[in-house]
Formats: sequence, C-alpha cells, structure tokens
Amino acid sequence: MNGPPDFRPAWWLPGPHAQTLWPALCRRRPRPPLRRERLELDDGDFLDLDWTVGERGRGPTVLIVHGLEGSSSSHYALGLLAAVVRRGWRGVVMHFRGRSGQPNRMARSYCAGDTGDIAHVVNELHRREPATPLAVVGYSLGGNALLKWLGETPGETPLRAAVAVSPPFLLDAAARRLGRGFSRLYQYFLIGELKRSYRAKFRRRSDGPVTLEQLAALRDFYAFDDRVTAPLHGYTGVADYYARASCRPFLGRIRVPTLLLHAWDDPFIAPDAIPEPSELSPCVRLELSRAGGHVGFIAGPWPWRADYWLERRIPAFLEERW
Repeated sequence: MNGPPDFRPAWWLPGPHAQTLWPALCRRRPRPPLRRERLELDDGDFLDLDWTVGERGRGPTVLIVHGLEGSSSSHYALGLLAAVVRRGWRGVVMHFRGRSGQPNRMARSYCAGDTGDIAHVVNELHRREPATPLAVVGYSLGGNALLKWLGETPGETPLRAAVAVSPPFLLDAAARRLGRGFSRLYQYFLIGELKRSYRAKFRRRSDGPVTLEQLAALRDFYAFDDRVTAPLHGYTGVADYYARASCRPFLGRIRVPTLLLHAWDDPFIAPDAIPEPSELSPCVRLELSRAGGHVGFIAGPWPWRADYWLERRIPAFLEERW
C-alpha cells in the first residue's frame, strides 16, 4: 500500500467535496470526436461502445468502464479519452446497459456486480485484435465491477493491465457513507438519476419490480437497491446484493497488474471499507492519497491551470505495461 508518487492536491480545492465537485461542475471538458458501435448480445439485449476516432490497429486499446449513471460524456471518461488520444492510443467507453442514451431492451440494466458484460466486451476486443495490448480502467461502480471480474477469473483474461479509481470496495459501507452529512447530496442526486432512468424504461412496460408510484418512496440506496437493483439482477435483497457484488473479497485473487487509486477522504466511501495490505494480491498496487475526494485528484497552482492528475497517472501506469 503506497501513496501516489507525485499527487499534491490543489490548495484552492480544500476538502473532499471541492475535489469531487470541481471536475463535474467547473471543468471545461475535452471533446474528442467519438464514433458509436452497437454490440448485439446473445440474450437479445445490446451494449453501446463509443470509440475515439482513428485508424484501426493504430496502437494499444484502453477500455473505460464508467461509474453509476455515467457515460462517455462523464468528465473522467472524456478526460482520459483525450489523454489516450494524445499518446496515439485508442480509447473506447463501454456503456452499461441503458446508459448510452437509449433504454436497453431487457428489464434488467446494470449493477456493481455486473461482470458479464465487461467480460464480453474484453473478449470481443481481444478476438478482433489478439496482438493489440488491451487495458481496462474502471471508475467508482465500474471499478468495483472490474475488480470483481478480475478476481473471479484469475489468470484467464487477455489484459495487460487494469486500473480502478475510487471503487467502493464494500457496497454496504458506501451506502452508509452516502447517507451521512453532506454526502447525502450525492445520494439525492444519484437516486434522482436512477429514478429518471427507471421511469424512462418502465413508463410503457409492466415488468418492473415496483410501480412508478412506489418508486417515488425510495429515497436512499438501501431502499432503491432492495426494491429495484437486487430483484432486477438476481439477488434476494439488498443484503445479498451488497455482500455478493462487493469487490473487496476478490482482491486477493487478481493476477493482472492492477493499480487502485483511492483517497482517504472519499465522501462516497467509508474509510473502514479500504482493504488491508494482506487482502491484496501481489499483482495489485493500492495508492492511497490523504486527499482527492471521489474521482477527483485535482492538482495545479491555480484554477485556470488545474492539473487533472488521474490523466497523467493512469497512462503512465499503462505505458509501463504495454
């Protein structure tokens, strides 16, 4: 377990909430041109991929897995895509089901333990170009799903490397943290987004686990995950979902070189959820910063010279393993 090699949080973004909110609300986001590809799945559903524009076979490929209610438009995805393009690599964002701007076909959507779709996309990319170096970067919920998949399939993936940024580690601890203090603002926003997605899908179909009237009463993650997420994805309830979908129990089995980037002050994740060094595989490097917020890690001397440190650290780690 180590500290980040050169991260120094910006003095003008004191505290975890400033670090978390600045890139989401204040950053002028890069806009690399993207092209969309739709993958049809064997179960009748689909996944949408957004690729950086460039010649096929041009360089290593970095697959990005977004967080809860994220997409290729999320600030962290756009920032990393731009960093990937600058290095002459290819970037691609895998949208979880229902997150590409169009509801998916099945009643189920995605969850923190949703490893099957990551495996499908990774295997498809490797099948197309088996000689091309491939890495996956997962953020928040996407990082949890990535780490769980790596631990479920030790030694069986074609990846050169993986990176997880601000994964929750233990979902129950994350739900508790998001129910306290200022962090309830994040819960309020995310639950609102989840409800909006649910309404968009189920306003014209009747196979949802709750009615739209019942949906209005679900105000925190425990309630939403118990009544919606768990039944849609094959769990018996919220306790079963949080126990079986959390990535922390899988970290000792990972056999792919993996970097975990996390901050002690992450307002989404309780400090007691952070794994001990003894729980980590020798292939896993956990870099803990005392500050940085949730998917923040902003450095730089002034607001107009902000340094989005993740976009330096992640490519540097991957470059060592191509």
